[in-house]
Amino acid sequence: MIDHLGFSVSDFERAKAFYLKALAPLGYGLVMEVPQESGHAAAGFGADGKPDFWIGAEGGLNKPVHVAILAKDRATVDAFYQAAMQAGGRDNGAPGVRAHYHPNYYGAFVLDPDGHNIEAVCHLPE
Repeated sequence: MIDHLGFSVSDFERAKAFYLKALAPLGYGLVMEVPQESGHAAAGFGADGKPDFWIGAEGGLNKPVHVAILAKDRATVDAFYQAAMQAGGRDNGAPGVRAHYHPNYYGAFVLDPDGHNIEAVCHLPE
């Protein structure tokens, strides 16, 4: 079981603003921030007070990462996609069934400002 994950971004404030909006439909909010004085600023997002999705101000990565966050239903996947696009994300796969994974795999993919592939996914039937 993964406790948390994190990756660096090229523009910390821009990325933080993006994730505040894009992750809100998934029930994620900003749970914790580590100040720049600690060495590198970081922001931890999560649900129910547990920061499990972190971004850091160490600078952009050479290659993008892929992160998939579980959504409670298909409507939440749709809401994530809309929020992420409105927050400045780029389409990398509109909401829909990805039957090549399994018959109930419903996901949406958005590229964040650094090109990281962020996904919301629901595994439940309609």
